Amino acid sequence: MEEQDLIKGLQASDRQVQEYLYEKYSRALYGVIRRIIFDQELAEEVFHDAFLKITKKIGSYDETKGRLYTWMANICRNAAIDKTRSREFSESSKTNTIDDYVYGMESESGTASAVDGIGVRELMEDLNEEQRLVMECIYFKGYTHTEVAEAHAIPLGTVKSRVRSALQVLKKKADKI
Repeated sequence: MEEQDLIKGLQASDRQVQEYLYEKYSRALYGVIRRIIFDQELAEEVFHDAFLKITKKIGSYDETKGRLYTWMANICRNAAIDKTRSREFSESSKTNTIDDYVYGMESESGTASAVDGIGVRELMEDLNEEQRLVMECIYFKGYTHTEVAEAHAIPLGTVKSRVRSALQVLKKKADKI
């Protein structure tokens, strides 16, 4: 189904189009959430809510700002981050390592080949321990700079400097690929 047909069908609340959307995109969108929320049950709940939001808010999608999948992935990512910041989200889940979040669920979500295919593992290896810590927290766990600073007793300016230097390392590595 073409993207335009998919959008029109969703806007018309066509049940078959919604089922098609679920069949074709649910695994990838669920993977976006699982990169942030490790708990399967909680991730499924967030995915369900995000999928409903996608189908109900399709009228707010603006094709001039990006592709449909990107819009849907952002809704899922934001829903997962919002959940991690909610009171009900356990503080203990924020102590898992990058391996738990990205590589630990490879067989279940089917994201292993995608993560390896884009070289995330190799890129992260080039970072020093301090840079890796802040990047894991911010980009894989959904922390804000302030939350990283508070959780690890690091000055906020230092967190921002480590992110900046980590991004420079990652950019240099990505440019060579």
